[in-house]
Amino acid sequence: MNAFQVNSPFLYAVTAVVILFVLAQSVFFLVRAARRAKQLGISGSVVRKTVASCAVFTIAPAVAILLGVITLSKFLGLPLPWLRLSVLGALTYELPAATTTATAMNLSLSQPITDPGAYTAIAWVMTLGIIPGIFIVLFGLKKIQGGIVSIKTKDAAWGEIFLSSMFLGMISAFVGMLFADVREGLSGYIPIVVALISAAIMGICGLLLKKFKWTWLEQYALPISMLGAMALSIPVTWLMG
Repeated sequence: MNAFQVNSPFLYAVTAVVILFVLAQSVFFLVRAARRAKQLGISGSVVRKTVASCAVFTIAPAVAILLGVITLSKFLGLPLPWLRLSVLGALTYELPAATTTATAMNLSLSQPITDPGAYTAIAWVMTLGIIPGIFIVLFGLKKIQGGIVSIKTKDAAWGEIFLSSMFLGMISAFVGMLFADVREGLSGYIPIVVALISAAIMGICGLLLKKFKWTWLEQYALPISMLGAMALSIPVTWLMG
């Protein structure tokens, strides 16, 4: 019996089928939207400009997604991260879900997984954990939005505080991972230093955006801060590790 491989042709085939189906949906709705625009009397130049503008703005988040795929492919291979992050998954969820599950099973994150059971467990955690959000949006989004609008209508200041609190609550769930290894000594502080570097780069992008009105930078601040922090993590790891 052949050994399990995270980059097996079968996994590539399954991933390709799903992604082609999603691309077919995109083409279908693009054609329908173009036909509807023509019916509404919208000129072709406006439609082309809108499509081109949307395509450009997808580059920034695509860079962040690509970084996630590269990171996860070290131990999960290419098909699963490619499928998760290009269709439904989010980098802020998929990466912690996969790494936390692998760590719980005492698996090395520096080499491909060879145990099919472990691979399946990680895939299930990555998949099942994101599904509740789909149903919450499907059945509860209208009610949630109505409640938020109601709060902001009654008290705009309290509404801003409420939204900021929810955002910080979400971020705090990921911040805890930075401090997981601080008891190991100086090397345990590497994730914290890298995160602070990323925050500093993001802050610099914000200052440039505010001072020089570089509105284009707003779409690229996230990938710039991620790439910068990843590049600087190499010397930081060398110095602190």
